[in-house]
Amino acid sequence: MFTQKLLLPAFAVITAVAAQSICSQTATATINSQADAAAYTSCSSVAGSILIGSGATGDITLDGPSTIGGDLTVNNATGVTSFSSSTIGQIKGTFHMEDLTLLSSLKMSMLTAVKAISFVSLPNLGSLTFPATVTSATSITVSNTFLSTLAGLNVTSVTVLQVDNNPHLTEFTSNIGNISSAAVFNANGADLAISFPLLTWAANMTFRDVGSVSLPSLQVINGSLGFYESSVESISASNLTSVGNFATGVGSLAFVANTALTNISMNALKSVGGADQVANNTLLNAISFPALVDVGGAIDFSGNFTTPNLPALGNVKGGFNVESKQSIDCTKFKAEASASGVIQGKFFCQGNLDSVSSLGTGTTTGTSASSTSSKGAAASFGVNEAAAGLSVIGGLLQMLL
Repeated sequence: MFTQKLLLPAFAVITAVAAQSICSQTATATINSQADAAAYTSCSSVAGSILIGSGATGDITLDGPSTIGGDLTVNNATGVTSFSSSTIGQIKGTFHMEDLTLLSSLKMSMLTAVKAISFVSLPNLGSLTFPATVTSATSITVSNTFLSTLAGLNVTSVTVLQVDNNPHLTEFTSNIGNISSAAVFNANGADLAISFPLLTWAANMTFRDVGSVSLPSLQVINGSLGFYESSVESISASNLTSVGNFATGVGSLAFVANTALTNISMNALKSVGGADQVANNTLLNAISFPALVDVGGAIDFSGNFTTPNLPALGNVKGGFNVESKQSIDCTKFKAEASASGVIQGKFFCQGNLDSVSSLGTGTTTGTSASSTSSKGAAASFGVNEAAAGLSVIGGLLQMLL
């Protein structure tokens, strides 16, 4: 009896020390089973990172800690069917889930703050159960998933937002107010409807293969803004005043190959740092930027439209290329290129073309065309930097994540 009385307190002390060691260790700890996860029940927080091992299977529940000091990673655990926590509210590192073939349930009841989220290749995950809502994250990547909604992710600011290759995602609404590096939407559900009701400024934004985009509060794009190969019918940003930096020539505006687009409304836009490109939008019959004064690169419009409306144009540092299948009046633009010096680069303007393509390569059989100077390569018109400015976003994402 005496021995038993001594052993029980000693065992309790050993257990407490072991638990404390698990909670306070800074090295990455690996959980291979639910039994391993249960060891964290007594932790109020975990100092280091936690990795759910590739050999883990079934349902994994990590209850106990409210904070993970490092990363929480579930990678290549192809046998895990669900992951949950009713206590974790903050992950100070990256919440990374990737290559989880059978994962069909992700429940994080208390999670509100994460440094970064990276959900990649989750082919069986249809929704997120984040009832507390993640309102703080510096970067979010959701790629190649079965998700039909991103409800539960609603941050107020973000550095990088990448949402691509989620074929069941048809709606995305966010209260993000600013995007400090890049937002990219590409190859998601058919006619993906995107809404940023509170977004006032962003560095770079790229929309590809989307159905609609709402940007009612957007005022400034510090880098480039592009809409590509989408079914969007109307693009409006009534409060947008500038894209890019006119002084440095950085940042471009592009509307390319949007087959259903009939309207572009950016009536407050005054400045574009790089190129202003509108090309191959089949149904777009009119191009109007009534307040546009400064363009640091080129103006490049090609398609089937009437004479572009650019009444305030004051300084185009690059070239001017306008090609249309309809009859257009190039008289005013020609004067701005030859006499007033408004257009400083190579000039080409012509209508009644049988075919058009960007940078002055169309052919004509009409009689009411007007042009001066010869048509040069992309660099001659200063439009090549538009493509470069937008393609750099992909590399930027890789560096930040």
